[in-house]
Amino acid sequence: MPYLLALLLTVSLYSGAAFAAPPTACDNNTDCIEVGRWDLGLALGYGNKSNPLKGYKDIPLYIVPTIAYYGDSWFFDNGNIGYTLAEGENYTVNLITTFSSDSAFFYRWDPSNIFLFSGSSNQRAVSPAISTFSDRATPEPVIGELENRNFTYLGGAEAFIYTRFGIVHASVAHDILDVHGGLESKLKWFYNIPLDRWNFEFAAVLDWKSEEVVDYYYGVRPSESLYWNQKYQAESALNKSIEFTGQYLLTENWNLLLVARYTDIADEIVDSPLVDKDYTTTYFVGAAYRF
Repeated sequence: MPYLLALLLTVSLYSGAAFAAPPTACDNNTDCIEVGRWDLGLALGYGNKSNPLKGYKDIPLYIVPTIAYYGDSWFFDNGNIGYTLAEGENYTVNLITTFSSDSAFFYRWDPSNIFLFSGSSNQRAVSPAISTFSDRATPEPVIGELENRNFTYLGGAEAFIYTRFGIVHASVAHDILDVHGGLESKLKWFYNIPLDRWNFEFAAVLDWKSEEVVDYYYGVRPSESLYWNQKYQAESALNKSIEFTGQYLLTENWNLLLVARYTDIADEIVDSPLVDKDYTTTYFVGAAYRF
């Protein structure tokens, strides 16, 4: 399995640093979001999100806007809404809502593909006829047109712990729209290295998905294939990711960006007949303007 580093422009590019340290004045930190002020940004460049699904195209990335607002307790961050329950010098605890991410592989305009922009299209990606062959003489049963794998909204809680060795972010969230009724949990460690006009961030992520989540997105419906519906049985899964973000401050408003992510997809998901890769990568290189 190749462990290559790919590029990703995540929401944390602008807003993650709001939790990267206990609340202080923003000073000249371009990642900091001041309380009581809207934060608007637009990144222009080129990137690509690889699609591990059979027959589905990779997702190109050209324009990435961001919008966020942080009050004393409530905050809005690129479509996510949260409320701070408690905070101290070394921790923050929030109630949060967030988008699902797995539906992004099925729909070009899923919010996760435009990094949680407000508003999304219901345009559906063309469902391919998927087939695999064990040998030339005995083709495996073909999967027909796929039913919808809908986007959903998750609600739960998160905590940030600030240490001298980096920041630990833990979250757990449940499907509040009852699309699949599943549970997701993440554990992320990230570390910032500021160097003159440069800022580098390294991160490692564990992303756990319950059986309900895996079955809804990667399981096969009886209408799609009776054979694969019985053959593949979904189980809970743990994806593992590494991330890198590099920023170079050109001016007070302009940054150059080099951001990356590689995700090792869990075997429980790779075993699905809908999936033909055991990893996914995303990259984006460009420049960002902050209004």
